[in-house]
Formats: sequence, structure tokens, C-alpha cells
Amino acid sequence: MNKIPSSKKLIYTRVAEQGVVSKAELLAAFSFTSSSLTRLLDDMVAERLLVTSGLGPSSGGRRPILYEINPGYGYFFGLEISRRYSTLGFFDMKMNPMSLIRWRMDEAMTPEQLIEYVSNNIRSIIHDHKIDKGQIIGIGIGAVGPLDRQKGIILRPLNFPAAGWEDVPICAMLEEKTGIPAMLENGANAALLGEHWAMRGENLQHMLYVHAGVGLRSAMMSYGQIVHGSIDMEGSIGQMIIQTDGPRLEERGNYGALEAFVSVQALEKQARAHAKMGRADLLQDGLIAPDKLNYDALLHAVAQQNGYARELLMQSAVYFGIGLANMINMFHPEKIVLGGVLVSSTEPFYQTAIEIAQKNTYYFPDYRPSFSKGALKEDAVAAGSALMVWKGMDI
Repeated sequence: MNKIPSSKKLIYTRVAEQGVVSKAELLAAFSFTSSSLTRLLDDMVAERLLVTSGLGPSSGGRRPILYEINPGYGYFFGLEISRRYSTLGFFDMKMNPMSLIRWRMDEAMTPEQLIEYVSNNIRSIIHDHKIDKGQIIGIGIGAVGPLDRQKGIILRPLNFPAAGWEDVPICAMLEEKTGIPAMLENGANAALLGEHWAMRGENLQHMLYVHAGVGLRSAMMSYGQIVHGSIDMEGSIGQMIIQTDGPRLEERGNYGALEAFVSVQALEKQARAHAKMGRADLLQDGLIAPDKLNYDALLHAVAQQNGYARELLMQSAVYFGIGLANMINMFHPEKIVLGGVLVSSTEPFYQTAIEIAQKNTYYFPDYRPSFSKGALKEDAVAAGSALMVWKGMDI
């Protein structure tokens, strides 16, 4: 159950969202009396939650005092755990990134190794910034699902390079190693939280986030709040059936599911099959065996103007656009943020997916949602994970 925000939390959130605010602006936004608001603001300045930041322009009387949040009141870590890359970010109260570390997830990066690596970097960051550990409010974790968010457990994610990523009590492990409280959210939701915050000036209420990479993930926001289902299955978009007699990816899931056409694994599977049948131009003059042909080699071929590799990628973009149109027709978002290695692979992939989505959107062009690669891009999950802790803290 969501807690009812305190008066201080309401004011604090408003000031944080606006950047710099006068008392008159706060009076217009809330139903406080002038004397009650003055006491609250004085208390929050005394507690160092807020700082005064000069005087605003006069409207006839004395110039008003301006308030903003104190960036040094506390700090947050945001951790992204994904299949190809993971990121650790360090943020102040204004969600300014003070440090970002990104590393590749390989066969050696088991849960135990990741916890060791992350905890060592947390200690180094705290030391380098000369911050007291007591100022760290928490660690937000945005991870590949499915998850048990309440218990802080990563359940049974697929396609991690390393072994051991089943039923991982990631929050308990990180708390034991660092002594800092941790919260868990799926990565797509965290990314959407981060992007919504970065775009807060647009006052967006209904957003859709779709990540296309090693699998497909999605998140939805309605009236500014993340929509959580009865179970956490961020990857369910990948099981959307777009061709009833279509292929099945890795002998699991639905036949003709979107992930069988739009994912790193789907592209690798097609390229390997075709290479075995004679498409030697993808094998870089015999340097790569067909079974070892991977996504990076495919991107290299695209960069080398290989027509077949480009065709594979564009076919995937068309299917991606169809899947996007299905989601848009169900949810009717104002803005769709697209992320993941497929989206960032080439500009034609991104543009083709958008064009196909728009052509298949009901009421288009009268209903015309906007598309974006996001403001935070590859840092969205880490930032959104830290923001989750920020939003949940008691004030």
C-alpha cells in the first residue's frame, strides 16, 4: 500500500521537480495557509533539506525568497543488472550523476562476483568523494526479470552469460556486503522512471518504454505512476504473437512470438542458419565459424555496407514496429521511449520501426504519440533505480 505523503514530502517533491520555487508558487500549488507554509519551509531549511537560493523578481512588493533542494543532503547508488552490460551510478539529491561505471557481463560475472565488484566500487566512490557513509540513503537496483520485488529476489532470468542467476536474493546480498539498504525494481520500470524524471518539463502522464536487445522488455506509466501487474513479467512483450505459424525462439515460449523476430538471439539464429547454407560474406573471410557468428559480427557487417546484414536488421525493425503498434493501440501513450542495443544499432532501424508503428496505429494521424530514444539512454536504468529510492525515502 502506498503511503500518504507528508506535507514536507509534498513540498520537497514540488521543489525538486521545479528546480527553484518561491513561497507564492507553493501557496498556489497547495492548500496551506501562509503561516503554516512559512513554518514548514523554515523547518526544512533548518534540517538542510532545502536551501535558499537568492531572491526572485518583485511583483510590486519585496522580492520573494527562492528555495531549492540541497543536493548534498544525501546520496544514492543506482545499479543496473542486465545481460550484456551493467552500470553503477552515484547520484546526489538532485539526481545529478557524480560517478558512472559500466562493465560488460561475461561468463565470469556470477552473482557473487558482481556483488564483490559493485561493493568494491561503492567503497571507492564514497572514499573518492569524501562522503560519510551515513549520508548514503540507499541503493536502487534495476534488474532483468522476472523478480520478486518485495523480497528483493531475481528469480529465473534467461540468457545471462554466467551461471548462477536463479533465485538470487540480490538485495540481501548487497546489504550484507555494503551495510546500505537496497530496493529492487525491474529494469524496464526503472528506465521509465528515470526517463520520466529527465523529461519532467514536458509534464508527461502516459508513457511507454520498450527495450529491444537480448530479449524484449517493456514498462508503462499512467497518470505519472508505473503500472505494476499482479506478477512481475517485464519480458512478456516478447511473447506477443505476431505470426501464428511463426518460429519459436530457443524451444520455449509462444510460436510466432515477437522475440523470435526482434532480439539479439533471433538475429544471431537467422544469421548462423544462413551462414551454414552458404552466406559466407558474413563470416569475414573464414575468421568466424558459422556457429560463432554473433550480433557484434552482424553489426560489423552492417557497418561494412553488407546488404544481407542490413536486410536482416531492417526485417527485424519492421516486426518491432508491428509490436509497438499493438502496444500503442492498447495503451494510448503520449510518448514512447525506445532503448536497447537494437534501437541504438543504426538510425534506419529506429526510423523504420517508428514508421511501421505509426502506419499501424489506430486513429493515426489524428492520434500521434511522439517517439524518443530517451534523454538518459544507456544510463536510464541506473538513474531510475536511484530515483526509486529517492521517491521512497521518508521526509
